[in-house]
Amino acid sequence: MNRYPAWLNLLVLSILVIGAVFALPNIYPTVPAVQVASADGKAYDEARIGEFVTLVEQAGVRPEAAYVEDGRAVLRFDSNRDQVTAAESLRERYERARTGSVALTLEPRLPAWVRGMGLRPMSLGLDLRGGVYFLLEVDMPTAVQSRLTHYEQTFQDLLREERIRAQVRLDDSDIVVRVRGVEDLEAARNLVRDADPDLLILEGEDELTFRARMSEAQIKARQDFAIEQNITTLRNRVDQLGVSEPLVQRQGVDRIVVQLPGVQDPNRLDDILTATATLEFRLVDATGNSPGSRRYQGRSGVAAATLRREIVASGDQIIDAESGFSEGQPAVFITLDAAGGESMLKTTQENLNKPMSTVFIETRRESVTVNGQTRSRTIKSEEIINTATIRGIFKDRFQITGLTPVEARDLALLLRAGALAAPVYKVEERTIGPSLGRDNIDRGFRAVQIGFLLVVLFMAVYYRWFGMVANVALFSNLVFIIALLSILQASLTLPGIAGIVLTVGMAVDANVLIFERIREEIAAGNTPQGSIHAGYDKALSSIADANITTLIAAIVLFAFGTGPIKGFAVTLSLGIVTSMFTAIVGTRTIVNLVYGGRRLERVPV
Repeated sequence: MNRYPAWLNLLVLSILVIGAVFALPNIYPTVPAVQVASADGKAYDEARIGEFVTLVEQAGVRPEAAYVEDGRAVLRFDSNRDQVTAAESLRERYERARTGSVALTLEPRLPAWVRGMGLRPMSLGLDLRGGVYFLLEVDMPTAVQSRLTHYEQTFQDLLREERIRAQVRLDDSDIVVRVRGVEDLEAARNLVRDADPDLLILEGEDELTFRARMSEAQIKARQDFAIEQNITTLRNRVDQLGVSEPLVQRQGVDRIVVQLPGVQDPNRLDDILTATATLEFRLVDATGNSPGSRRYQGRSGVAAATLRREIVASGDQIIDAESGFSEGQPAVFITLDAAGGESMLKTTQENLNKPMSTVFIETRRESVTVNGQTRSRTIKSEEIINTATIRGIFKDRFQITGLTPVEARDLALLLRAGALAAPVYKVEERTIGPSLGRDNIDRGFRAVQIGFLLVVLFMAVYYRWFGMVANVALFSNLVFIIALLSILQASLTLPGIAGIVLTVGMAVDANVLIFERIREEIAAGNTPQGSIHAGYDKALSSIADANITTLIAAIVLFAFGTGPIKGFAVTLSLGIVTSMFTAIVGTRTIVNLVYGGRRLERVPV
């Protein structure tokens, strides 16, 4: 009656062993480390490790271990002093030459054989591991304004193609279209409506004018796009810098949280994350008579020029950018997407031997004090960094010059990672030291230990040997939670530890229901073996109902919560799933092995 087939016993044992293997890396402590990432985004191989080790040894420090992980070189050290010395040496060599990025971080002291199996400890959140926290605000008005500017240029082009003489201009949040004759008004209105049916078409000031306005749904969609695009771009930028395990997520309507666990030097990250540099390629208006042309200032050593309104290609069409040298000068080698390449091809075909300029655009926010009150203002700078004559026809690959080596490298990084859909400004920055993170870890796991020991003591006293079986399942449950967190690389935070503590208490609920049911069966006169069988079978529905409802609540918390709430929901959900397995299948496997083949006079419960 209470016997599992051998294959099922082996399956349960195998699952336990696999869980223990995946949880194994978490027993090793973290140590100071330095990560080096290639500036061009290419992965390092093991052959390069000797070069890094030799360089830091020349600085008087010896790494405790050195290896390649996710394409980045990792050098571990025994002390923070050695870490800082090695980082300075590596930066002097690679960052100054703009061939690599160096980041100070913390790495687990895993043996080579553990790393060789591809095992990793669970990811620790910022509050446990220490690191850098940025809260960034997205400039939503600029995101909407850029869309309106796009509409302005698009409508101007459409009207010109249809030979409708009209003037298109922006008036606050409206696109104003004014035609030359009444007979063109309806045709112009239909063109605008066909270009985007969701736009609101309004009457103008007179019979020759009408207005187009974005709807509320369009404005919200544009704002959501700006947030999502910026999140993607920021993730790419962090990856380009060689920072591992970043967390970039939306917070509220217009803010983005960037958490970089383990990072200890935020200065350069600050500049790269908030940089809004991008490029536009425009033809020079030699006559100065083209509609919409305006004058742009040149960077030092570059002449100012009047440029045409039409953008040949822009930063959001760049799919790759690498810094290097061309004829001895720093250069950025650009690759455009299909649309940008077609536009560039058409432009170069039609404008041979004519000049084209590269416009560098940067937006920043600075604080000013007026009448004793500090206010912030947005400054947008647009300057020509390069003007060259089109000498040949090209499409999606070309180069720009006119930059210093540092500017070329940083611009290539930003363009390669993607352009921001709207500027972002730093609202808050916090640096959490590793000592504070260690203190949080110690307190959190102390809470888990105390909760675990109290539950173990209660179960052992109240349910005797069956209680000890439940305690084995409870320990296995903790192992499985840690193993799943390691496999999924879900960040463990302080609220996540709270979820584990709660799971410790909940994990024995199923066994309490089973053991009480066994007691009731014994009291009703059932046989010991029959009582055990009935206890597990009859308690199953109650256990499933209780855990499923809690799991639904955890899923809802994860779906609608942010940050700490998600961390709590993750560990709670995993704990519910693993506790169902350990409390029902795990404990019954042990009970069947110990008591299943015996004649029992009584059940020690």
